[in-house]
Amino acid sequence: MKKFTKSLIAGALLTTAMTSSAVFAEQKIGAVNVQGIFQNMPQAANIQEAIAIEFKDKTEEVSRLEKDIKYYLEKNQRDAATMSAAEKKELEEKIIALRGEYTAKAQPLQQEIQQRLQEEQNKLLGLIKQGVDAVAAKEKYDVILNANSVAFINPDHDISKLVLEQVSKVN
Repeated sequence: MKKFTKSLIAGALLTTAMTSSAVFAEQKIGAVNVQGIFQNMPQAANIQEAIAIEFKDKTEEVSRLEKDIKYYLEKNQRDAATMSAAEKKELEEKIIALRGEYTAKAQPLQQEIQQRLQEEQNKLLGLIKQGVDAVAAKEKYDVILNANSVAFINPDHDISKLVLEQVSKVN
């Protein structure tokens, strides 16, 4: 009786394994290199430029503050021996005030730039997702994997080039 049960279970497992492998054999699986597409998109090159233009005035102001701080620090080192105590105190207060202003402007600016950059990158990733969906539907793929998480994929099933062409058409 035990032998029969074991045989029955083994047969059921074998049938399940054969059936599931047949199902997988019928699926068309592809891969896409999202990072590679993102780096090669014409729109991605424009992001940095657009953000630099958008924040030009603020970054110039922060840069000016950096230069002023550096100038006054160098002046303090260079002229400390010949300055009076009042002049030293005045210069140190000026440096402290500039550093405070720099900190108050630089960190929020960096965060604001980073947030805008992330927003623009998310838009492009959405565009890539639409491109992947369009190519997968057109080429009748059942599954598309990220190429960076796959050990091997036949180059015939890498749709990155097709997706790049698809997203490059969109402005």
